[in-house]
Amino acid sequence: MVIQSVNSSIVEDLDSFESYFLTDSPQSIAAYREAMVTAQEAIIEDFASQKQPYSGANPQDLAKILATIEPCPEFGCQLQQILKYISENILKNSAIVSHPTCIAHLHCPPLLSSLAAEVLISASNQSMDSWDQSPGATLLEQRLIDWLCKIFGYDAKGDGVFTSGGTQSNFMGLLLARDAFALRRLNWSIQQQGLPPEFQRFRILCSDVSHFTIRQAASLLGLGQQAVVMVESDRNYCLDADAVERKLAELQSKDLLPIALVGTVGTTDFGSIDPLSELADCARKYGLWFHVDAAYGGALILSDKHKHKIDGVWAADSITVDFHKLFYQPISCGAFLVKERDNFELIKLHADYLNPETNEDAGIPDLVTKSVQTTRRFDALKLFVSLHSLGRKKFARMIDSTIELAQETASLIKSKEKLELANYPAINAVVFRYLPSQNATDFDCKRANQVNSQIRMQLMQQGIAILAQTKIGELTYLKFTLLNPRTSVVDIKRVLQAIQNIGDELRGTE
Repeated sequence: MVIQSVNSSIVEDLDSFESYFLTDSPQSIAAYREAMVTAQEAIIEDFASQKQPYSGANPQDLAKILATIEPCPEFGCQLQQILKYISENILKNSAIVSHPTCIAHLHCPPLLSSLAAEVLISASNQSMDSWDQSPGATLLEQRLIDWLCKIFGYDAKGDGVFTSGGTQSNFMGLLLARDAFALRRLNWSIQQQGLPPEFQRFRILCSDVSHFTIRQAASLLGLGQQAVVMVESDRNYCLDADAVERKLAELQSKDLLPIALVGTVGTTDFGSIDPLSELADCARKYGLWFHVDAAYGGALILSDKHKHKIDGVWAADSITVDFHKLFYQPISCGAFLVKERDNFELIKLHADYLNPETNEDAGIPDLVTKSVQTTRRFDALKLFVSLHSLGRKKFARMIDSTIELAQETASLIKSKEKLELANYPAINAVVFRYLPSQNATDFDCKRANQVNSQIRMQLMQQGIAILAQTKIGELTYLKFTLLNPRTSVVDIKRVLQAIQNIGDELRGTE
């Protein structure tokens, strides 16, 4: 596609930039409507209408296509032209996340209500770092944070802030854990003085299947990945409290300083849920900050049928919860909650141009004091609109249906001689693999791994399904992440049959 440039001086003479921004002028409003309609049609025709989870080009061909366009031309073009280019070259080469067999990752189909809210968020461009940039938005976000604290079992002393997702929220949990330990146990302010002399002895405990952002956070916090002690999980991929106790005793015998314990509600690969109450007791006994990474499974709090699985979450000092997973929000949207709002004092700073102390004296809230971000989107709005559009019970029905589907899927896999189930799903992640032979001694593990990897690639290239791949020890496994409530047992049966067919064909070529 050739994009025709237009001399910018001509455009400026015609409209004096009026058509580039959303204002109250008729010219601006007409241009905005045309832009929105063009974008909507592109999404409908070249994204939503796709019949396969992926029908685009391979990586090499796609790179060649995109190499033909300049990132920044000297002169602009008509907006409709560039949107058409994006439609043909990006949207048509996208994973269709709303398709029932796009089941690879914790990557949900977004609700229509949240897509409508995104229009309001981007057009109004509220910035959540100071009240005068987002007056109503600031107060609405705080209302949602108060509600989240309540449903997760915190009392009036709880607080939180919206984040970009689990990475940022986990970072904040360990940031506060580090700084709280230094201040309360060592009488040392990291904010003012930097890391204390003892920092190389700090240790953070988590399971060996916890999210990689625990190690990432330790690295970014100056503690190094060596500060993270991974405790071996049990056969259900859950952290065992007795194993944690043994590890803590070992660390103390080596004169090391455990500062935090991380529990997980929904591990990425298996959806496993750690025993939160037992871990909370252990954390209290040893004086540790207890952080719960509920980015994946936090949505169970909405389900009358399954919320018992996260009993004890209220005992956490901090909680990560994501809304761009089982709350069906567009990326990015998450929250970080703390049991005691006073802990935010550890990272609080004043900037005269943003949150002058006179605002605080007048009772005007500035949310920047609770965040590691300055400029921040009004992502709370899309969750608010969706909660009101669906209501809690509809959310719960959607979540429950995906868990039921995962359980049925596990049963189907278990009944297949050529498939091996790795886990019984606690939420809606199902891990399994194709067996090139019923007798595990008859085939080479390396070849088995190659077959499973090839199955995954062929499923995507043929437009049948998008699956994830993971490893257990040295073995390669496939994974269904069944977030989409529109995915049916019929879809799953078709994908499982395709897996067996492709696997058998690959075996036949040996």
